[in-house]
Amino acid sequence: MGRDNDIVNVTWLAGGHPFDREALVEMIDTVPGTSGRLVEWPQAGDFFTETGVERLLDECDVLALYDLPGITFRRGDTPILNEPPEETKAAWLRIVEAGLPILGMHHAIASWPTWEFFAELLKGRFHYVPASLRGVDWPDSGWANPVAQVFRVAEPGHPVCDGLPSEFPLTDETYQCPIFDDEITTLIVTDAPRDAGHHASAYATIRRVDQGEWSHPDTSNAVAWTHSCANSTVVYLQPGDGPEAYRHPVYRRLISNSIHWLASTRKGATQ
Repeated sequence: MGRDNDIVNVTWLAGGHPFDREALVEMIDTVPGTSGRLVEWPQAGDFFTETGVERLLDECDVLALYDLPGITFRRGDTPILNEPPEETKAAWLRIVEAGLPILGMHHAIASWPTWEFFAELLKGRFHYVPASLRGVDWPDSGWANPVAQVFRVAEPGHPVCDGLPSEFPLTDETYQCPIFDDEITTLIVTDAPRDAGHHASAYATIRRVDQGEWSHPDTSNAVAWTHSCANSTVVYLQPGDGPEAYRHPVYRRLISNSIHWLASTRKGATQ
């Protein structure tokens, strides 16, 4: 297909978790030098088929994940954790084998919780229910929102951090969940507390029950990082809960930097 090499084509996936569609689309439409399309589940599932994934690889320069497939939430009850279909698993393996760059955002780190590959893709996992990860039993993850915090750039020389102030404030949701921080390049850290005393139980919250004596080990202060998964370069940004982030000028610069750098890492990309 004919494409403008100066424009980065981004496919944004959403759905499975509430979000402000109008505000997200407005942000997507204002990322300079990109052409973005937002595809929501269940339509997004069309990409994770034998033919759909080849179309995605042909049409897309960066795949942005702002979705949460793999969980069926039930009001006031335990969510159902869904194993991805074998065709979906094969499509994901094809994506990283082909080296399509991945931008993971916010709640995408909770996706496909029964499939350990997805935790390896983003180098961490948010647990809505207690779970085992890499042979370690974890309690359900913690969340806090809104949290006024200050973000500090840890790698000012990295292209993702280009033009960002050394520190910037943003009120956003925080997660307390396992992160494989010895396997990532940490780009940005937060000063927000990382202990259970400042977070609430996700499992208790979705069931609308008292969290009792819930606790969680302290977790990493990394909130933006990069790493590789097979041939794909991955950037994950934990902030991004809603319009306050979408409209924040530094956050928008962070999104733009991430997309353009990721696109440059794809094999055969024009440098």
